[in-house]
Amino acid sequence: MPGPKIVVVGSSNTDMVVKSENIPAPGETVTGGEFLLAAGGKGANQAVAAARLGGDVLLISRIGGDMFGDKALEGYKKEGINTDWIIRDPDRPTGVALILVDSHGENLISVASGANHFLSPADVKRAESVIAKADMIVVQLETPFETLQYTAELATKHGVRLLLDPAPAPASPFPAELLRKIYCIKPNEHEARQLTGVAVADAVSAQIAADKLLESGTQTAIITLGTQGALVVERPGQGTLVPARQVQAVDSTAAGDAFSGALAVALGRGQTLFDAARFASAAAAISVTRMGAQPSLATLEEMEYFV
Repeated sequence: MPGPKIVVVGSSNTDMVVKSENIPAPGETVTGGEFLLAAGGKGANQAVAAARLGGDVLLISRIGGDMFGDKALEGYKKEGINTDWIIRDPDRPTGVALILVDSHGENLISVASGANHFLSPADVKRAESVIAKADMIVVQLETPFETLQYTAELATKHGVRLLLDPAPAPASPFPAELLRKIYCIKPNEHEARQLTGVAVADAVSAQIAADKLLESGTQTAIITLGTQGALVVERPGQGTLVPARQVQAVDSTAAGDAFSGALAVALGRGQTLFDAARFASAAAAISVTRMGAQPSLATLEEMEYFV
């Protein structure tokens, strides 16, 4: 049986990861770390997460004509992702992320966007015919805002549900016009604060933030709370907490992307938002037990065993 059709519009990066005991303070050098070079980028991570969990995935992205771009494209094809709408940019490098991870799995990330910064509405327009047939569209914030806005317009035009992972944290709240085009917005605590002004620390404050998002226009919201779980809100004041699975964290870099990719697949299969969030929570839990972004993402077989 074919999987749900998932279109991901977003970034593709190469991650350079150093894991050490501590993340250095400004001016400090920490030695003795382990180095990992891995495929990453929030859009690509979510595409790979969805593909490994049975989604029929198409990625709309922009990469450089360099060796990092070659490697990324090869990897996506091996994952079974449709790469027909990935643009090779001869004038700009593939995006690069420098990631520091400490012994508790916490991370610090700096990104040089490269070609990602030039993913345009025209690049998305080229794929309108396949977007129109999608079960879910997934977007993030590592590409230009006008491209996100145009993707949301196409989703509304064709009646396709849009999942927005508002990461990295936005500098300011989104306009209500955009929020009204979103089926589900999935911020973490920090992103929810940026979007709503509410300091999110637990399920109670997450409910307040989620209510503000729904009042602004988005249909549903899921606020992830790290080890506390994820609050699923479909109606104001009526959130339900999905408990986090307790695992030994090694690297949390791809946890949010694992959640979003899995959520899209589950929703595309027709699951309720709560059940989809439970599935996504398990995918995120698996991802934090392994190093690297895409290397950490679970397969469907692993998920069945884990669940």
